[in-house]
Amino acid sequence: MNSFFIFATEGFGLNLNLFETNVINLAVVIFGLYKFLPNFLGSMLERRRSAILADLKDAEDRLEESKEALSQAKQELQSAEQKAIQIRSDGKVRAEAIRLETEKRTVEEMARIKQGATSDLNAEASRVTAQLRREAARLAIEKALDTLPGKLDKKAQSKFMSQSIKNMGND
Repeated sequence: MNSFFIFATEGFGLNLNLFETNVINLAVVIFGLYKFLPNFLGSMLERRRSAILADLKDAEDRLEESKEALSQAKQELQSAEQKAIQIRSDGKVRAEAIRLETEKRTVEEMARIKQGATSDLNAEASRVTAQLRREAARLAIEKALDTLPGKLDKKAQSKFMSQSIKNMGND
């Protein structure tokens, strides 16, 4: 039995045999742990602490960069919104100017077309009037020629026809 305490059949008591109870081995292990473990664990913990601090510093730097980028993005967004408002406003003004210009051109074109139609109508009216005059003159001459032979002699008829033909040429 290799234990420090003795139980069961032998009763309760202490085993003071150092080699049997492994107290020396335990003391060596405890001393080694006490002597070497703090340096070993301490350096591991120090490296871990340094790594964590470096990670925290890096995270803080990235957070600061992110805040700056967010601030800049907000400013750019505000600037873009102002530009969009300006563009919309300019677009409305431009659209209104184009609409007014189009209306003005339409009115001018309608006036030009109306003037052209009036000119065409006046020209056609003049042509028809001249044609009606000629037709009236021709009918008057025919009627006169039909009625004159009995009223005029040959010499007067000839003179009258010459005068009529001359007057038709002047119109």
